[in-house]
Amino acid sequence: MAYNDQVPIHKSITIHSRFVGEERVINIWMPPGYEDGGKAFPVLYMPDGGIGEDFPHIANTLSELITSNKIEPVLLVGIENTERGRDLTGESKVDAHEKYGIPMADGAKNFRAFILEELVPEIERNYQTTGEKGIIGESLAGLFVVETFLLQPGAFEFYIAMDPSLWWNDNFLVKNAAAYLTEVPDGSRKLWFAGSNTTDIFEYTRQFAELLEREQPKGLDWKYSDEPDEKHHTIFRGTKEQALIWTLGR
Repeated sequence: MAYNDQVPIHKSITIHSRFVGEERVINIWMPPGYEDGGKAFPVLYMPDGGIGEDFPHIANTLSELITSNKIEPVLLVGIENTERGRDLTGESKVDAHEKYGIPMADGAKNFRAFILEELVPEIERNYQTTGEKGIIGESLAGLFVVETFLLQPGAFEFYIAMDPSLWWNDNFLVKNAAAYLTEVPDGSRKLWFAGSNTTDIFEYTRQFAELLEREQPKGLDWKYSDEPDEKHHTIFRGTKEQALIWTLGR
């Protein structure tokens, strides 16, 4: 399905990353009231954040929810893709994954370092931020969100993942999640995730939810939204409002 999302007023910058070895285009949307000054805002980071990707519809949704007083104002920082599969996936030892044409050598490690060590400091130097930050993504970007939560749970305060591709590397993340969850740091963390009716998605998102229910990790406020009426290509738009309200609601 083709969408004709209005491109919101925003700023674009280019950052050279030593971690991924290339120039990256970053799109920044500022909430209503930002230009008045005197107030700092949390930041929502988003892979798939190009103008021709998911940046416009997420920015427009944030604007609507903020204007209607349903969520706290946040900045949106969208990261435009170059090599999406490389950046959003960790290592895979499953030979069958080669058919996707995605490198299997943990490109996510470098992409995460780019975000945390290069992009976040750049944003915090130049914009009015509280230091609180979150990340949102769908499909492979959702996989990246969940992997970041499990491997570096202190990286963000809130995580949102729609239809995360947890099948990657033979469901490695969910199989090993119990051990990772022992590393959730003190202080509040939020995790919201959803699964559509896609078989190789909901099988693993439900397993992950069941594991969280059993483990009840301290310091984590989490919610799983089972969405059998949504397809893989509809779930981002179909659940974004409930995800943002649960995570950022007033």
